[in-house]
Amino acid sequence: MVTVTTRLGVIFRPDFHPHGLRSVATDAEAAGVDELWLWEDCFQQGGIAQVAVALASTERLKVGIGLIPAPLRNVTAAAMEFATLDAMFPGRTRVAVGHGVQSWMRQAGAAVDSPLTLLREYVTALRALLSGEEVTANGRYVRMSKVRLDFPSARPYPILIGGTGPKTLRLAGEIADGVLLDSRYATHTVGQALVHVAEGRAEAGGRPFSTTLFLACAPGDGAERRLAEEAIRQEVPTGGVFGVGGTAEQIGDGLAPYLEAGVDAVALQPLDSADQMAEFIATAGEVRALTS
Repeated sequence: MVTVTTRLGVIFRPDFHPHGLRSVATDAEAAGVDELWLWEDCFQQGGIAQVAVALASTERLKVGIGLIPAPLRNVTAAAMEFATLDAMFPGRTRVAVGHGVQSWMRQAGAAVDSPLTLLREYVTALRALLSGEEVTANGRYVRMSKVRLDFPSARPYPILIGGTGPKTLRLAGEIADGVLLDSRYATHTVGQALVHVAEGRAEAGGRPFSTTLFLACAPGDGAERRLAEEAIRQEVPTGGVFGVGGTAEQIGDGLAPYLEAGVDAVALQPLDSADQMAEFIATAGEVRALTS
C-alpha cells in the first residue's frame, strides 16, 4: 500500500516533437502532478523556450529545466532569461545546470578544459545575478564587470546542479540549492550518489537543499521487460531495482526505496513514444493522488 509523500512530476523528453508540449503541460496540470521537467539535448529543443511555452500554457504547474549546459549558454544571458520568466510566472520555474555532454559541447564549439571549474564559476555568478547583486568576476571562464540585472528575481531562486561523477555531485552539495539525478540510477546506486552530495553539503552549512530524481517509468503491461531493456541501454549496474512500472499503486510503492535513500522529488520519465503521453500523464496523476 502506498504510504509515501513526495513532489511528483513528469518529463517531456527533448526527442518528442515540440508541437506536443502545450498539450502535455495542460494535461499534467489537469492530472494534478506537481512539476513538468524538460531538458536540452543537442541538437533538439531549446530548454528555455520550452519552459516559457509550458508556463504560459498553465496556471500553477511548476516547470523545471534540467538541465541547461553551462558551456553552451552565457551566464549573464541565462540569468536574464530566468529572471524574466520569474517576473512573469513567479516561483514556478526550477533550474538545473550541468556540464552538458562533452562530445556535443565539442561539436558546438563550446567545450572547456575544466568543466568542473566552469560549473562552479557559473552557478556562483548565476545565483548572485538572480539575487540582484552587482557582479564582477574574473574567473577562468566566467568574466564580467559590474553586471546587475534590472529585473532580478523577487525571491530566492533555487539553482540545482545535475551530474553523475563524484566531483560534480560533491560540488552540488557544496554550492547548489539541490541536485538533479538522471534516470540511470537504480535503488542500490542512488544512495551511493547521495553520499557524494552529502560530502559537499558538510562544507556548506545549513542551506536548504532538495534532491530531484528522474526515474524511468513503464506503466501498464510488460513493465519489467521494458525497464530491463532500458537498464541495458543505459548500462545500469546490476543489482537492486531499476525504475518503476505497472499499475499506479505499483509505481507508487516502487518510489519508496528512492525516497528512503534521500530523494525528495521524483519526475517520472516515459520510455514510450510521444503519442502515449496522455496515458502516461493520467497514470502519473493517479500515482500523485495515492502519494498525497
